[in-house]
Amino acid sequence: MWQPRWRDEGEDPDYRFSLANERTFLAWLRTALSLLAGGVLLVQFATRISPRAAVMAVAVALAALAALLCALAYARWRANEIAMRHGRPLPTTGGIPLTAAVLGMVAAALGVMLLVSM
Repeated sequence: MWQPRWRDEGEDPDYRFSLANERTFLAWLRTALSLLAGGVLLVQFATRISPRAAVMAVAVALAALAALLCALAYARWRANEIAMRHGRPLPTTGGIPLTAAVLGMVAAALGVMLLVSM
């Protein structure tokens, strides 16, 4: 089976740490999947919220964030694996503040749209 070149560098980390890193990666993917599902639900079932273009914009923002989180999750998993192989500290990520900021804006936009639709 093909393996990336970086897997041959350094020492194999303790399998428990690799598995924990994998669980974190999967948690990021679950978050991305739930964001995508939220966007689909908005488009399909939020028919009484207006303006419709704003609902679509929020749904597209959720889908874009989901796609971005998938890429960030892989990059974070890979960077953590490389750091563990070389005995370096784990790198930080911008994914957490980015997700919080976008979800805060989405919540505010949906709140405004709900108030306008009443």
